[in-house]
Amino acid sequence: MSIQKSTVTQIQIKINSSYISHESRPEENYHLFAYKISIANNGHQTAQLMSRHWIITDALGQTEEVRGPGVVGLQPKITPGQTFEYESACPLNTPSGSMRGAYQMVTEEGEVFSVEIPEFYLIAPQALH
Repeated sequence: MSIQKSTVTQIQIKINSSYISHESRPEENYHLFAYKISIANNGHQTAQLMSRHWIITDALGQTEEVRGPGVVGLQPKITPGQTFEYESACPLNTPSGSMRGAYQMVTEEGEVFSVEIPEFYLIAPQALH
């Protein structure tokens, strides 16, 4: 089974990230970031999110890859016109970094496709000084 960009579905990803100062411990090189992701199905077919692949990079260039089923314990089916939203968090050893990746999805007809998660930045307020 090959994974390819879908010509049938139109999935749009929107991301908002923030620094969680009250749970971070900068003196211990622990910086916690929250992110909220909206996955909109602007196509004509229902698509189910089966798995995720994240590439997380800190300010020192250290990279970690995370793969797993679904998101936040779910494998949501997103019908045409519907948006699925979820929130999660990511700890970093540095006050800034980035995340990017892909969702592997499948249509009701069994077409497997990948949706790119565009790179977004995780930046603590103190990293801007």
